[in-house]
Amino acid sequence: MPQRRTFLAGGVAAVALAGTNRLTSLAAPGDTAYAMGYFTESPGKVADRYALHLAVSTDGLNWMPLNQGNPVTTPTAGTGGLRDPFIMRKQNGGFVVLATDLTGTDFTRQNQYIHAWDSADLRSFTGYRRLKMHSMPTHTWAPEAFWDASRNQYGILYSANSGGRDAFYVNYTTDFVNVGAPQLFFDPGFNVLDATVHVGNGTNYLYYKSFSDGRLHGARSATLTPRSFDRGTYTAGVVSGGIEAPIVVKAHDRDEWWLWGDSYSPVNGELYAWRSGNIAADSWSPLTKAQYTQPLNAKHPTICGITATEYNALVSRWGTPTWNRIKSYNFPDQLIRHTGNTARIDPYPFDPYQDAMWQLVPGLAASAGISFRSVNYPDRYLRHADYALVLAANDGSTTFAADATFHRVAGLADPAWTSFRSHNFPDRHIRHSGYVLRIDPISAGSAAADRQDATFRVGY
Repeated sequence: MPQRRTFLAGGVAAVALAGTNRLTSLAAPGDTAYAMGYFTESPGKVADRYALHLAVSTDGLNWMPLNQGNPVTTPTAGTGGLRDPFIMRKQNGGFVVLATDLTGTDFTRQNQYIHAWDSADLRSFTGYRRLKMHSMPTHTWAPEAFWDASRNQYGILYSANSGGRDAFYVNYTTDFVNVGAPQLFFDPGFNVLDATVHVGNGTNYLYYKSFSDGRLHGARSATLTPRSFDRGTYTAGVVSGGIEAPIVVKAHDRDEWWLWGDSYSPVNGELYAWRSGNIAADSWSPLTKAQYTQPLNAKHPTICGITATEYNALVSRWGTPTWNRIKSYNFPDQLIRHTGNTARIDPYPFDPYQDAMWQLVPGLAASAGISFRSVNYPDRYLRHADYALVLAANDGSTTFAADATFHRVAGLADPAWTSFRSHNFPDRHIRHSGYVLRIDPISAGSAAADRQDATFRVGY
C-alpha cells in the first residue's frame, strides 16, 4: 500500500531467512507454473485501474499478462475498486481472492471491510462479498491469508492503525465467509505494513515493510500464535528506493527463492526482485531486468503456484497479448518506444505506457519479415529514414514497405535474445546510439558494444 513516506536507497542489504529450507504456500503437488494477481498504476496515472489483473509465468520471473492486460474482475460494492490483491489455493481445492477495498490513493479513508471472491480455477470468480474485519476507526489494508493447521483454520492478516501506528491484525475463518473477532498479531513498536506469512517445518516467517528504517524485514516464530513473532528484526533488510509489499516465492523445481518488492518512490509502478539459493543465509542478490520482466504497470502483486493444466486453461480462457514490449540487452531497464515520432529506448516505467507497445505484424515488404506497428497509433509503423528509425504513417509505397520491414535473427550479443536486420539494407541492424534507434552496419564480427546495442528481447 503506497504511503506518504519516502525512503531512498542507500544500497542493497540482505534479508536473512533463517531456519528450514522448506516453506509452504499451499502449492499443489503438481505445480509447475505461477499466476500473479495485481492492480495497475503508472507514473502519469494513465494506467490507474483498481481491479484484479492476472499474469502467468512458466519460470516465475518473466510474466505474460492475460486478457490483454485488462482486468478479469472488478468489485461491485464498497469503494468499487481494489488494491493489494492476494490469491491463495484453499485446502479443499480452488482459490480464494482477497483485496483491499480502496480505489485510488486516498490513504486517509477509513474502511473496516475487505473484498473476497471464490474461484475454482481463476477463469471465473464467484461468491463476491465484503468481509467486515473490525470496527476500529481505521483502514484495513493488504489482506493476506495463511493456513494454521493447529487451529484447523485460516488466518486473515491485514494492516490497521490502532493506538497511533500501523500493526498487523488477524481474524480466523474456516470458509472466508464467517470471520472471527480481530486479534493483534504483530506490533514491534513502530509502523509496519504489508504482512506476508510463510509456514515452515518448525519455523514460521513473517515479512513486512518497516517504517523504522524503510526496509523489508522478517520476523519468525515457532508457532503461528498471535504476538509470538519476535518483536525485533532478525534480518538486515532490503531496500532499493521506496519499496514495500514483499512477497517471497520458491521455485517449484529447485532451492531457489525470489523476493519481490513494489516501488512507489521515486517512480511508481516498478517491481524489484532479489534471488537467494539458500534462505538460511543472509544473502539476497538483486536481479537485473535482464533476468525478469514484470507485467505492464503491475502494482502490489501476489504470486501463487499453479499446475501446467491450470496454466494452459488460463491462457485459453484469457488469451495471449496481441502486443509486445522490447527491452534493450545492455540497458535492460529500457524499452523501445516512440516519442515525438522518434524511436528510442527509455527507462520503464513511463507514460504514455502505450508508446512502448508494438504489434509485430508480417513484414510489409516480405511476409517472412516483420514490421513494428504502433498500438496507440495503429496506422503508423517504425521505418528507417536516412538510417534513423521514426514512426510514420504507411503511405502505401514500396519504399515505405521496404523501409518498415525487418528480419528477426539471433541476437548479435546473445543468441537467446534477438536482433533485427533491415530488409532493404541487409548489412544493417537496428541498434540504439545515444538512446535513439537507427540502422547501422553491424555483424557478428563487430565490436562487442555495437553488438550489444543491436540486441533486444521481445516480451510482454
